[in-house]
Amino acid sequence: MKAACVIPARYGSTRFPGKPLALDTGKFLVQHVYERAIAADCFDTVVIATDDERIYEAADSFGARVIMTSPHHPSGTDRIAEIAEKLPNEIFVNLQGDEPEIRPELLQKLVRLLDSQPDAQMATLATAIHTADELLSPNVVKVVCDLSGRALYFSRSTIPFDRDRHLRHQDWLPENVLKHIGLYAYRREFLLQYPSMPRTPLEKLESLEQLRAMEHGKTILVAKVDYQSRGIDTPEDYAAFVNAWRDGVL
Repeated sequence: MKAACVIPARYGSTRFPGKPLALDTGKFLVQHVYERAIAADCFDTVVIATDDERIYEAADSFGARVIMTSPHHPSGTDRIAEIAEKLPNEIFVNLQGDEPEIRPELLQKLVRLLDSQPDAQMATLATAIHTADELLSPNVVKVVCDLSGRALYFSRSTIPFDRDRHLRHQDWLPENVLKHIGLYAYRREFLLQYPSMPRTPLEKLESLEQLRAMEHGKTILVAKVDYQSRGIDTPEDYAAFVNAWRDGVL
């Protein structure tokens, strides 16, 4: 099994332009992510994929492998698919360039999960939801799985719906409700097919690209982990990360 980690990094961001190049720790934000991927020690190659020369030059400056990609990809998976055309690896992990706190063992777990089940095309991670605010937020993607850990559905809505507790007007937080962590592993052959798959009704409705794979009959494995993802979406998120980094918490 040969696995590659691809870190997509875009300069444009509505809430935080130039995010990958934030440098308040003395390292670029994308450099922190790159170093976490290297520390996982389960990849033959780790590559930063970007469509911006500024990010290319920054990645090159700290010794990362970096590949320029098209600026016209409609989704992150399409960008990873372009990289899959250029590399021979069997498994590709999509690690977002704004996840500097990702634990290396989670990357290892994800690769092992997909490698263990050859009939599956994708694998991802999920963690428990503990608050009603997260459960009800459309910005938190929920996932339900079958008994073997294969995804049944992803939604921005509240799934599963605990009918009996809701009807009794009790505090409504279903047991074992899962929050999706946006970290994916793909088989190369699936990635090469993905760009030619037509967008699907549920994908458009929920604005969740993993639903395209499911609507086309592909299998997504889900592993439950104890991890509260803290991606960097805003300058405020980045400031909190910098403070934690300076305090030695990370």
